[in-house]
Amino acid sequence: MGKKQFAALPFRLDKSELRVLLITTRRKRRWSVPKGSPMRNKEPHLTAALEAYEEAGLIGVIATRAVGSFKHRKGKGDRKRTLNVAVFPMQVHGRERWWPEKGEREAIWVSPKRAARMVHKAELRRLIARFAAQTEEGAASSPLDG
Repeated sequence: MGKKQFAALPFRLDKSELRVLLITTRRKRRWSVPKGSPMRNKEPHLTAALEAYEEAGLIGVIATRAVGSFKHRKGKGDRKRTLNVAVFPMQVHGRERWWPEKGEREAIWVSPKRAARMVHKAELRRLIARFAAQTEEGAASSPLDG
């Protein structure tokens, strides 16, 4: 059984256009999503929400169910281990002026298509594409449009 991590997939709807937020990893500066290890007495989705705050200053509402997961290898040489990262969609309502890792990472709002091109992990790419398809379908068939 591999180790687990929990990630947020931050998103917002701009005039019904879906946008997702990517941040850079600290070491390799690759585009990814906020993620972190399980915390004692904290549910997985709340851990993901806290990481989104700590790494990108995001505030919003996070889903209690993961939309999927991707594998992430961490460490070097013999200490390399594979983590299974569960991803929870998070609708972003705002961003704090200050957060713990401010200035340590870049963040960018992009379309899901562009996000899928930017992220390094193929599984995360597919997950973003799948989430976008479901969300845009949901937005298109919203009863509020009538």
